[in-house]
Amino acid sequence: MKVLAIETSCDETAAAVVEDGRTALSSVVSSQTDLHAAFGGVVPEVASRAHLELVGPVVSQALEQAGAAPGDLAAVAATVGPGLVGSLLVGASAAKAYAWAWGLPFVGVNHMEGHLHAAFLEDPALHSPTVVLLVSGGHTMLVSMHDAPVAGQIEYRLLGETIDDAAGEAFDKVARFLGLGYPGGPAIEAIARDGAPDAVAFPRGLAGRGYDFSFSGLKTSVVRYMRSHPGARLADVAASFQEAVVDVLVAKTRRAAAEVGARAICIGGGVAANTALRERISAVCEQDGLAAFIPSRRMCTDNAAMIGATACYRLRVDGPTPLDAPVAPNLRLPLV
Repeated sequence: MKVLAIETSCDETAAAVVEDGRTALSSVVSSQTDLHAAFGGVVPEVASRAHLELVGPVVSQALEQAGAAPGDLAAVAATVGPGLVGSLLVGASAAKAYAWAWGLPFVGVNHMEGHLHAAFLEDPALHSPTVVLLVSGGHTMLVSMHDAPVAGQIEYRLLGETIDDAAGEAFDKVARFLGLGYPGGPAIEAIARDGAPDAVAFPRGLAGRGYDFSFSGLKTSVVRYMRSHPGARLADVAASFQEAVVDVLVAKTRRAAAEVGARAICIGGGVAANTALRERISAVCEQDGLAAFIPSRRMCTDNAAMIGATACYRLRVDGPTPLDAPVAPNLRLPLV
């Protein structure tokens, strides 16, 4: 089963051809980072217009790289939520048009479920139950993945999520305040390499209290610290901020894995590309005797291969999505 997938939930125009939900035959991503850098963040209207220009060429490139023609495909898929409504409409409309023109089923995919399935593309032997830390610019959540009573199906259980800023959003806001540029995650990670992670004792939001996350207070603490210490070394502040975020993410993920009896920990989302987080999760898994599923950085950030992997699963379990199905900017994971 080969599926053409399109991802345009935010500021990446991506297309991929995925076979049987486990093999990415191609994965093309056109980044809009340079377009939005001047604004210090993603501008929805700019993102939508860029998707309109790029989606056709990106799809053509994905098909060419995979050596696939429309007749080789079983379905066409696209992200239908969550995300920016204008961006979602571009990708979903394009996918529906291709599906209608080629006489193929359309499959609408939840972007967050895509991140859950990204690890399958690089390690099909994902253990169950697994605790997954999804951490990005718009979302921070802990989810457990279990085998469902029906063979071949998966159940998701939400363990905790952010009650305010997502971790990636906090990275972007702190980086902007410190004058480090956009996107904030890579900018803070780069300067933090020369800093001391224990230089500033920033708070750990909701530490030891359930599995929900809060990063708004940490962001405010950075602002207050810089205003009272205008001569502070930026590398130390960045390193200490990053350490506070990683501490909370790792501690809650570790406790959640122990509570649900997980056999593995998996991470996903853009912030999962952070080196400190990847190293700490690997160390915790080694100490606790758990398998660690850490996707390559290209599979952590937004891509269409993960959408294709999920589409293969959803097509098998639920069948096609109606062509008149709307996009859903606030779409939630299908939880039990």
